[in-house]
Amino acid sequence: GIDLVRRRSGGGAVLLVPGEVTWIDVIVPTATVGWSSDIHGPMRWLGGHLAAAVGSAIGATAGPTHQIEVHEGPMLVTSWSPLICFDGLGVGEVVLDGRKLVGMSQRRTRHAARLQCCWYSAHDPAQLVALLDQNRRPPIAELAPVAAVPAETAAHIVDALTDRLKSNER
Repeated sequence: GIDLVRRRSGGGAVLLVPGEVTWIDVIVPTATVGWSSDIHGPMRWLGGHLAAAVGSAIGATAGPTHQIEVHEGPMLVTSWSPLICFDGLGVGEVVLDGRKLVGMSQRRTRHAARLQCCWYSAHDPAQLVALLDQNRRPPIAELAPVAAVPAETAAHIVDALTDRLKSNER
């Protein structure tokens, strides 16, 4: 009862349960703000906007008590991240209170970068692990912790991000 789709951008598995995940695509044309010949440039640019949007949305709903960061360093690979996307941490991805919140991937052409981002409103790693080959299932306790925000907050993040990107247009 689960549809499988392979992302052309690669990466480990991501479970998309309706109502439990927000998925957005952002297209960054080569002639716009945010474009960079550095392959990680658009991801850092969008990660900065996403972190600000997360801060705005969380501040509006829970007060400013959270630590929000954009991962700037090299890819953090774990033993399970090739299999499960949210176990690793890539450039531009957003971390909330030490846990990965926003996952991001990129496809580039000579005309644009397409950035695909998602975050969870509910996250139960056991759901994804149960779908994997029985001989390759990681122990849940070995997986990196993942942040989730309530669906209402996720909607505020999208609104705040949209506002930021509109004000950043040329």
